[in-house]
Amino acid sequence: MRTFVKFCGLSDPATLAEVPDGGAAGFVIEVPGSPRTISVERATELVGLVPTEAEAWAVVVAPTAELVRRLFDDVGVDRVQVYGPVPEGLDYLTMHHLVPSLPVGVPGSGTPEPVIPPAESFPRIHLDAAGQPLPGGSGSRPDWEVCARLVDANPGRKFVLGGGLTPENVVEALGTVRPWGVDVSSGIEKAPGVKDPAKMRAFVEAVAQLESGHA
Repeated sequence: MRTFVKFCGLSDPATLAEVPDGGAAGFVIEVPGSPRTISVERATELVGLVPTEAEAWAVVVAPTAELVRRLFDDVGVDRVQVYGPVPEGLDYLTMHHLVPSLPVGVPGSGTPEPVIPPAESFPRIHLDAAGQPLPGGSGSRPDWEVCARLVDANPGRKFVLGGGLTPENVVEALGTVRPWGVDVSSGIEKAPGVKDPAKMRAFVEAVAQLESGHA
């Protein structure tokens, strides 16, 4: 597929096989209160099972520089998606593989639009609904019209759209926002933190049908 697809909040090895080639498996790491959080040690085990044609992403909140380095060096992730402030003291190559998650207000909220950092600092940008207490799996949808304006104002940037996506609405989201990629967590679950392989396959199929012109 041309569209980058990230399945986030994975914790069951059996679901890793559903991650599409060219996509990513996302692991929520050490986020207290999240039903999808796992330890660094568990993440290390799961990263080794990610399909070779897919990336492994850590998803963290306000991490220390030490944790970021550990995720790259010891856990072996390809990218670290950061909610909240990016820590200081990281070298350029490490910073280049971070993905800031920027908050976009839900429809009608009037939340100010986020400032997009320069591409030379962060090649990929994640967009998610603002005001959520926990990352990944809130089910809240950011204002797609705002997201579309950000995408249009930054041509060539690799935006990954998250927040409230499902197999049923991902085609509409892609048509409205036109992001480089999409990120889904609660929309492919049968219970909080429990992924549904059938929904994972349906999500990928919906994207594939759109790209083939049959959506």
